[in-house]
Amino acid sequence: MSFLRGIGIQSARQFAFASRQTYYQQAWRMSCRRHASTTPTPAPRPTTTTSTPPPLTGNAPPRPKFKTREQVYRERNQALFMYTSAVILFAVGASYAAVPLYRMFCAATGFAGTPKVGTGRFEPERLVPVENARRIKVHFNADKSEQLPWKFTPQQKFVNVLPGESSLAFYTAKNDSEQDIIGIATYNVTPDRVAPYFSKVECFCFEEQKLLAGEEIDMPLLFFIDKDILEDPACRNVQDVVLSYTFFRARRNKFGHLEPDATDDAVQSSLGFDKFEHGSSSSSSEKSS
Repeated sequence: MSFLRGIGIQSARQFAFASRQTYYQQAWRMSCRRHASTTPTPAPRPTTTTSTPPPLTGNAPPRPKFKTREQVYRERNQALFMYTSAVILFAVGASYAAVPLYRMFCAATGFAGTPKVGTGRFEPERLVPVENARRIKVHFNADKSEQLPWKFTPQQKFVNVLPGESSLAFYTAKNDSEQDIIGIATYNVTPDRVAPYFSKVECFCFEEQKLLAGEEIDMPLLFFIDKDILEDPACRNVQDVVLSYTFFRARRNKFGHLEPDATDDAVQSSLGFDKFEHGSSSSSSEKSS
């Protein structure tokens, strides 16, 4: 009996120990489940990549691009080449246009006794003669260079015209040589104060005049004196006007333009510039040298 009793006590102890162990295991499992349901899961760690950054959008300023030294020098040389080319082209164009612009200036302003040509004064109301005005006697003069074997003469010595009255005159030129010659004529008007009012509608000056060997031609001149001359106090006492033409043998300069084949002093004198300081400066300097 005592043996059985000892076995029963030992079994009871083992049963009690097993029961406690089972209880503790269930309590631990329940605690783990409760902790797992209340604890947040950690966010995944970002992964580092080597991809390029996204392009700039919105109002973000672009990144500055730096130029290399070779690019800077190349742009400077290109700009210098463009400026230099522009200056050279302008200088060449000005040299080609110098003579025509000078003639236009003289014809438009009447500078140094140059009659006006094509100044826009040919309206019908301005070409009406002033009947109660005094007549002006226009004398015609003809000269030629010694190197030109021509005969050059006016067909009339003078004409009397009223201000605003158009008049027609003629010159005659004859080539006495045995070869074809190209001539070119210059002109001026005296006194100088009349030149702004002396307008030519048709003229043979500063144009190529080619005469064959032994050829003779008539060259017309259509002109009028503007009636505004009556309102100029400096021209009140003017009764005589001299229109002078000088023919030279023509030559072509380095630009291909026709010009008188004569010295500068002779050309300036035919234009009436020898009466001014700038016209006689070249001759005075040559004499002093």
